[in-house]
Formats: sequence, C-alpha cells, structure tokens
Amino acid sequence: MINPFDDEENRFFVLVNEEQQYSLWPDHLAVPEGWSQVGPHADKVTCMAWVDENWTDMRPLSLRREMERQDESA
Repeated sequence: MINPFDDEENRFFVLVNEEQQYSLWPDHLAVPEGWSQVGPHADKVTCMAWVDENWTDMRPLSLRREMERQDESA
C-alpha cells in the first residue's frame, strides 16, 4: 500500500495554517483542524509548484511579526 502523501497519482489540496505555513493534503482525506484550502486542487507536481512560487518566506507568521517589532524598536 502506497502512502497517500507519496502517491504521485493522487490529487491534492494546498493547505495553509494560521502561521502561513503550507502543506499538500490528499483530497480524499478530511482537512485537519487549523488548516484551510488555498491554491490549486490538482496533481502533486502542480500543487508543489504553486507552493514553491507562493511560499517565499519559510518563517512562521508569528516569528516574522516579532522580528518586525524588534526592527521598529531598534
């Protein structure tokens, strides 16, 4: 049995959480709490390309905000 996350034949959703972190999720599984659908509903390659293009800052949102606060107070 192939892990559904590794199956290139599956269709996926691109998910995002409140920290603006992204994940691929097999479309036949329920979306986990705390995550929302964003981006394409497509094959793995298409979804990964969308994530690569749109997730340009890997830092969690809370860290980015804290760094901005530190820069403003410096």
